[in-house]
Order: sequence, then C-alpha cells, then structure tokens
Amino acid sequence: MKKYLLLSLCFVSIGLTNFSFAQKNKKPNLLIIHTDEHNLRTLGAYRKTLSDEQAFMWGKETIVETPNLDKIADGGLLCENWYATSPVCTPSRASMMTGLYPVATGSPINDMPLNDDVITFGQILKDNGYATSYVGKWHLDGEDKPGFEPARKFGFDHNRYMMNRGHWKILKEEKEGVVVDQEVKKNGNIVFDQKKANEKSFTTDFLVDRALKILEQDKDKPFCLMLSIPDPHGPNHVRAPYNTMYDHLTFEEPRTAYKQGDTSPLWVNRKKKNSVKTINQNAMRQYYGMVKCVDDNVGRILSFLKENNLEENTIVVFTSDHGDLLGEHGKQNKGLPYETSARVAFMLKYPKKVKSGKHIQKAFTMADFTPTILGLMDIDHTKYTFHGIDASSDFKSKKKSIVDDRIVYITNARSKWVAAVNNRYKLVVSPNDKPWLFDLQEDPDELINFYTDPAYQKIAQRLHKELFVQMDKYNEPALKKHNLLK
Repeated sequence: MKKYLLLSLCFVSIGLTNFSFAQKNKKPNLLIIHTDEHNLRTLGAYRKTLSDEQAFMWGKETIVETPNLDKIADGGLLCENWYATSPVCTPSRASMMTGLYPVATGSPINDMPLNDDVITFGQILKDNGYATSYVGKWHLDGEDKPGFEPARKFGFDHNRYMMNRGHWKILKEEKEGVVVDQEVKKNGNIVFDQKKANEKSFTTDFLVDRALKILEQDKDKPFCLMLSIPDPHGPNHVRAPYNTMYDHLTFEEPRTAYKQGDTSPLWVNRKKKNSVKTINQNAMRQYYGMVKCVDDNVGRILSFLKENNLEENTIVVFTSDHGDLLGEHGKQNKGLPYETSARVAFMLKYPKKVKSGKHIQKAFTMADFTPTILGLMDIDHTKYTFHGIDASSDFKSKKKSIVDDRIVYITNARSKWVAAVNNRYKLVVSPNDKPWLFDLQEDPDELINFYTDPAYQKIAQRLHKELFVQMDKYNEPALKKHNLLK
C-alpha cells in the first residue's frame, strides 16, 4: 500500500512540475483595449500625474472615476508621453498596427485604406501560432461605412465584429452578421433611440460581450485580441443610466478657452467648424457617461481574466487613437499638436515581466507600439522593417521610474504642421506661421511661445535638427511640400 501511495505522490509531483513548467513557458497572451478620441484628463491614473490645475480643467468637482482602467496602470506601467503619430483616427491606427509612420502605410489621411502589402502585428502573431481576433472600429479599409467584417483581414482571423467606419451607438447581430440598429435619415444624420440602447445593444456593451465570447473560446491557447471601442468619440450619446449619471455637474470654461484678441498660433485655424466659444454642458456630461460605461466594461474584462487564471500571462494594454480637446484652446475634437489632442493614454499590465506602479517619462509614438509589444512577447521581429523602436527593455526594466529625453516627431494628416516632442518640450513648425516652442513644464497650458527666448536657443536648435533628420529619414511629405528647411 505504501508503495502505491509513494508512486501516486511521485506522479502527482511530476504532473505539477510539468504543469508549472508549461505555464512558465507558455506564450503570453495579448489583449488590447483601445478607445477613440479619449481625453487624458478623464482617466484617474493620468490625473494623478498632473497638478490640480491641470487635472481639473473643468472644475474641481467635474471628474469621472475610472477605477478599472486605473488598475491597469497600478498593476503595471503608465507612459506619460505617448503620442499619436498623427492625431486623427486612420493614420494613428495605421501606425499602431504596423510600426510605421502613416505615409508608409497608405493611410496618412482619414478613410485611406492600408496598402495590401503592409504587415501588422496581428499577422506576425498569427504566423507565430496565435489565435488572432479584432473586435470594433477598424477605420483602415477605405470609405466603406459601416463596413462590417472586411474581406482584408491583415492577420486577424476572427473579424466578424470588425467594423470599418462610423460611430454607431446601437448594434445587433443577425445570422448574416452585425448590423446597425439605428435610424439613418436621408441627410445622413443618425438617430439615437434611447429605448433601444441597453446593456446588450449599446455598442460598447455589445462589443465587450463579443470580445468576452472570443476570449472564452480561445482561453486555452495563445491569443491576441484587439478590442477597439468607438467611444467616447461623438456623437455624444450614451445609454441609461450613464446618460444622467453626471447631470449634477456644471463644467467650467477651460482656462485656455479662446478669448477675442488671443494670439493663438495660425495653425489653430479659428474658421474650422470644431471651433467653440462656450462649453456644451450636456455634451460633456454624455462624454463622461461614455467614459464611465467604458470603465465598467473594462472591469468585466479584467474579472474574466482573473476568474480564468489568465492574469499572470496576459499582457493587457489600454490606449487610444488620439485625444479630444473638449473646449481647450477654443476647439473640440483633435487634429492639433496640443497635448490633449495628440497625447494619448498608454497603460500596460503584465505581471510576469513588468513591475507594478512603473512610470515612464519618455516620448513614444504609435509607431513604437508594434516593435515594442513584439519585443515584450519575445517574438523575433528582426526581419521586419519598423520606424518605431522596440522599447521592451524599458518596460521590463526593474526601475520603477524611467526618464529619457528622446525626441519623436508627429504630424498633421494634411501637412499643416509638424512637431518634434520630447518629455518636456514641443516644437511646432508650420508653413503658415512662425515656429512655436512650448515648455510643457513651465507652461503646461501651451500658451507661451519660447522660440525666440535666448534661454531656449539650444533646445530649439536640437528639436529643429532632429525633426528634419526624422522627417527626411521617414519621407515625410511636409518636408518637401512646404520646403520647411528654409
């Protein structure tokens, strides 16, 4: 009897050892949660990095709590200086997918489709044995709208819930596929029916339900899933109870709101339709509601990972394609080099390799995403060409704080401006205006031009030089189009 008991214990021991070895050497999973037009000040983890004056731009009481999103940063890292390569949807997404600047992808401007021959991180992971899925807004397949389940998959095998364009608020699934469940008027306006919008039909909830279904299906094999939520991009509508959750708030005008006589840079372009004179209270309340709905749904995803023992071996990324000015500098939406237009959230949690509570003050762009994430996953990417860097060594470093003055460049989709940025300074060059140099430490509101200040001469020259080196290296059209070297 003792002999059999001893043998049984040996088998159990061997089994546990093999299980432990298998778990240790299992490929890491990748889960990306991606929002659209998301202002950094609405995220608790980012407000903690700001002064009160910066964190509460619309008043001390006007905050939306994001405990679930904050868990990603608290349990991993937060990049304080992550930028869209170009702060509009298509080019930013193109860079994130490929590790290239927009001009090299075929998608430097909204609604331009990716070139057939570009290789995405989805394709690379698929080639390395991953189950690859994409759920939500894509915006890289041209003008098709809504464009569900595009024929070109770019490595994402499961793309039934991929939609190309549009910010539809209510969806439903039929046998043939997903459809928009909203009335569209002849003039193209979309009618939001509050009665139809519930926890099953509202787009954010609908997409998260489908993402969870795919995760359940793929949880026992290496998976890569990108969930691209179209909110909090307008139109500013959200389902109950989020639609009234912030009705008690009154939003103050931002300090940087445009006032008659202000000497703003000419590239701001006051004539554009997204210029605003006063803040829209209801739109802001609905925006906050959308953010809260996203956060609650992220909580559902994190719970799934925990319940299925996937936390330790899953890289969870949260980011956005670009920001939203929300009335700052007298503008809505995106497209400008100001911080809350061009700078985006980037938080990552990977308990196995990334120290919790880590902060990185170093400039990155979306072109850095693909090489960095592949490096973090130990995927050989040496045979691919990237414009971005592999920053995985920064992510895996035992240091809880990394400070680096690396310079990157970002651009306007239509070459109206280009900018060189590091972790403190930003130089904006435009064919229509003098150069503007911002000191984000001394003037975080970005109101003062330090370009002609003798004390800033060296940093201005350094940014100028590096900007043109990178633009030339990556064939940025603005360099030759406007002869910006003069």
